Amino acid sequence: MTAPNFDEMIDRIGTHSAKWDAMEGIFGVAPEDGISMWVADMDFRPPACVQRALESMTAHGVYGYWGDMREYHAAIQWWMSNRHGWQVEPEWIFTTHGLVNGTGLCVDAFTKPGEAVVLMTPVYHAFARTIKAAGREVRECPLALEDGRYEMDFDAWDAQMTGNETMLLLCSPHNPGGRVWSQSELETTAAFCRRHNLLLVCDEIHHDLVMPGHTHVPMTVACPDQPVVMMTATTKTFNIAGTHTGNVIIADPALRERFAARMMALGISPNSFGLAMATAAYSPDGAAWVDALTAYLEGNRHIFDAGVNAIPGLRSMPLESTYLAWVDFSGTGMAAEDFTARVEKDAKIAANHGETFGRGGESFLRFNIATPRARVQEAVGRLQAAFGDLQ
Repeated sequence: MTAPNFDEMIDRIGTHSAKWDAMEGIFGVAPEDGISMWVADMDFRPPACVQRALESMTAHGVYGYWGDMREYHAAIQWWMSNRHGWQVEPEWIFTTHGLVNGTGLCVDAFTKPGEAVVLMTPVYHAFARTIKAAGREVRECPLALEDGRYEMDFDAWDAQMTGNETMLLLCSPHNPGGRVWSQSELETTAAFCRRHNLLLVCDEIHHDLVMPGHTHVPMTVACPDQPVVMMTATTKTFNIAGTHTGNVIIADPALRERFAARMMALGISPNSFGLAMATAAYSPDGAAWVDALTAYLEGNRHIFDAGVNAIPGLRSMPLESTYLAWVDFSGTGMAAEDFTARVEKDAKIAANHGETFGRGGESFLRFNIATPRARVQEAVGRLQAAFGDLQ
């Protein structure tokens, strides 16, 4: 495999990129002189094996229905076994239009209107949006912030349960905090679900993007006797989010039957481009690319954290996984609108507002560091200048 060039600056402006072309309308940051660090996709090309798969399809020139899932399923089996120690059977795999779609399908298949879904907040904002849109209630269980790191707080959460909750949606690894949950934490989460009769749905879309020194354990591997609905995808790992291709993987036959019925009722079938690209990605070449990527992201993380943590009142949460830095501005004593204005108007950086991630996120902004290192360094310099009066 040719070494990927993650330092290459790729102009994404005017390419229908949500990350770059939508940021001025949302944040007031013009792409021409601003830095986009909000949407969770990367400013890198995917591995060459993915590009070759797409080029092979366009060279053939006929774009019909995808008719044979065996190679795709085999690629998933190989990847999960070799990268995560997880043995998956082909009949367990359902392919959805990404994992927000997968989340919606799980809510639809396994809960009823008026019931509540438990979220450990702050957490990926699309969860709450999808749950509420389906006419379900969101039960926010705030994570405990201890020494700048998130911890689960089951004693407090036990007291919050009303009996109306029927599902827990776990983000593992955690977005936006970057935590890689330990074996013990996963076991305790499963026990919490048993105590309160909650179906456990686990979104593991970031499970390949783990920093050196940390190890992700799939929930179903950590707790093999616990019925779990697993959600995985190639989209974050390989920067192919536009394919909108994800998988809901269910070992339990009864849960699988219920989910299959909803898939059938809604007429959902996969995107052939996404299947071809995912099949190519889950390969030895794809694995080598991910190893190079995580090493590069680790370098970006050190640069970003060192620069941000040098600003009095700012604290970047230690990143164990993902490429999403979670920065706490509470030490500045500023209101959210004030520190956000400095980031957007002075530094000209578009970052996600912490309040959108639920309770506990109000003093934070989320920054995407999956971009060439020179841009990360530029962002750090801009932030230091914007908060220069605090130095």
